[in-house]
Amino acid sequence: MKQLTPPYPLIKDGLCEGLVIPFLGSGASLGGREKDAKWKEGVAKYLPTASELADYLADKTVFPKGEPRDLAKVAQYSNAVGGRNWLDQKLYSIFKVDYQLTALHKFLAGLPLPLLIVTTNYDDLIERAFKTKNRAYDLVIHTTNPEYGDKLLWWPHGKRKPREESPNELDIDLEAVTVIYKMHGAVDRANPARSQYVITEDDYIDFLTRMTTSSAIPAIFSQPFQKRPFLFLGYGLRDWNLRVVLNKIEKDVQRPGDITSWAIQHNPSPLERLFWEKRDVRVYDMTIEEFVAKLL
Repeated sequence: MKQLTPPYPLIKDGLCEGLVIPFLGSGASLGGREKDAKWKEGVAKYLPTASELADYLADKTVFPKGEPRDLAKVAQYSNAVGGRNWLDQKLYSIFKVDYQLTALHKFLAGLPLPLLIVTTNYDDLIERAFKTKNRAYDLVIHTTNPEYGDKLLWWPHGKRKPREESPNELDIDLEAVTVIYKMHGAVDRANPARSQYVITEDDYIDFLTRMTTSSAIPAIFSQPFQKRPFLFLGYGLRDWNLRVVLNKIEKDVQRPGDITSWAIQHNPSPLERLFWEKRDVRVYDMTIEEFVAKLL
């Protein structure tokens, strides 16, 4: 069956008016990568895919043969045999690199009005794109270090140091400046010790536990989450963690059933199509590069 064409003008207008929320998954950071390209440590051309990062950590820690190399499981093993400091140092050395900006990040940074951008990526491509365009943004990062407790790290625009804030006390004017919300942590080049990564199985359990107690997603985001369409870029709904996040958003903010969202995913499986459709998300089989080219 022939696929329908994405409503490019509608989506672009929503983004330009700040009325669409982009959700950036790992695939959003891989734009422009050749089909058979391989990630190499220290080379700034490409970020690692989840499987490449899992293989890298597995090889470093001699992960047991025969076990599936799922990234969360491999990271959990790496934490057990090498310690959290070793794991965090390795992740920092990988994600501190100046990887090339993608067309998607440049496009989002060039939009005229403030956006709420949500991402589960550790890299800082979206922040660097905004800096390149001299565009202000607030940065909100979920924490994993126990010393922060349930606090978030919030960098108000123009500030070099973050504030520790309770998710329910975060107070940002969403109409004044773009907000980049990093749900799974992020690399911090200015202070490696402040880097946060939701990557091990225990990290995900902690994050999802916080979600069940309404202490993970900032309350200030409830209204836009309730009223605005989502644009999912670089996600597959095989990611059970994303499904839990979406279920939590739908339950807590009571999104009306008449809001249609969109997902751009190359070669989605029939199961993923079903998962998207059950959430009133129209999925389009194409690469992010193809999609962004139509928006320019």
